[in-house]
Amino acid sequence: MISSLKAAPLLASRSFRISLCATSLGIISIAVAANAGPRFGLLLLIGGGMGATLEGLGFGFAGPWRRLILARNPSGFLAQILSMALVALIAFPLLEGHPAELTGAHAPVGFAMVAGAYVFGICMQLLLGCGSGTLVNAGSGNLVAILALPFFAIGSFLGSFHLSWWTSLGSLPVITVSGTNGLLLTLAGLGVLGGLALLIAEKPKLSVPPRLWCAALIIAALALLHLVVAGQPWGVVYGLGLWAAKGVIAVGADVSSSSFWSAPAHQTRLSSSILTDVTSLTNLGLMAGAAFVTFCRGGFTASQQTLTPTIWVSAVVAGFLLGYSSRLAFGCNVGAFFSGITTGSLHGWVWFLCAFAGSFAGITIRNRLGMGR
Repeated sequence: MISSLKAAPLLASRSFRISLCATSLGIISIAVAANAGPRFGLLLLIGGGMGATLEGLGFGFAGPWRRLILARNPSGFLAQILSMALVALIAFPLLEGHPAELTGAHAPVGFAMVAGAYVFGICMQLLLGCGSGTLVNAGSGNLVAILALPFFAIGSFLGSFHLSWWTSLGSLPVITVSGTNGLLLTLAGLGVLGGLALLIAEKPKLSVPPRLWCAALIIAALALLHLVVAGQPWGVVYGLGLWAAKGVIAVGADVSSSSFWSAPAHQTRLSSSILTDVTSLTNLGLMAGAAFVTFCRGGFTASQQTLTPTIWVSAVVAGFLLGYSSRLAFGCNVGAFFSGITTGSLHGWVWFLCAFAGSFAGITIRNRLGMGR
């Protein structure tokens, strides 16, 4: 009885925190909907759900790749594969049935894309976070991610300025698969990746925690909802570059010399509120969802990691290069790998191979810098 009485205030406090966070996100989403339209309020909620899932259930991209490489633990990677397979099962028929309303995450394979993905793989292991991971870590109060995030945005912006030069070095046409045959090919490819992960796994580490299966299902559902509501797959990088571009314009600079930002579609976004930009809303939602989960767990605490000068410098450099390289590679783990593959783009598969190879190099560099494996 005494134990129960002691636990009651704690439970009440946790319950209050959860209610407060849910209410806050709801109020903010309603405000966005009132200002920009119901579709945009819903997108903020979708992003919030993604952020809460990534932080609360430990679903991610950079960390599972790291554990697969270092510890031969495939659990997180297998959860990614399951989530992607579920999205592909629904996304392929949706894209085929509604070509005028829905578009896939399709991009060409070229020198810029290959080099960008490889560099991104290096830097996400130095920073211990990809695009979505940096947003979620920043939302949860991670000081390194908070420092890296603005440099990620600046890198994405500068990468957009140089994109046309990089792509002029040579690239293939956009290559995609679609329909039933495309879906079967995609599922087979995902099955091969999952099989290879199981093949190299250490036997005691073959089991996947239930929380990861749950997270895979939630992320798949939210990614599909995002596709239907936004008309495009889940992405991260564009929104960060847009924030930096708006900041540059706000201080009086001119971006009209950029072939990227002078395009009519981008000009419209530059002149409009970020509350009407799909990627910006889901990015803000990712941070808010992660922040709410952290708050519900008991609040923000200082990292136990020793933040050496090497770590701070690496955060700035890796953050910048994450943004720059992901712009050249047409996306990060979300926009290129997850959304590219699940909507039938060849560049998603090539991006994965290059970024995974880069992750090996990133882990080695991190160790040599004395930042720990």
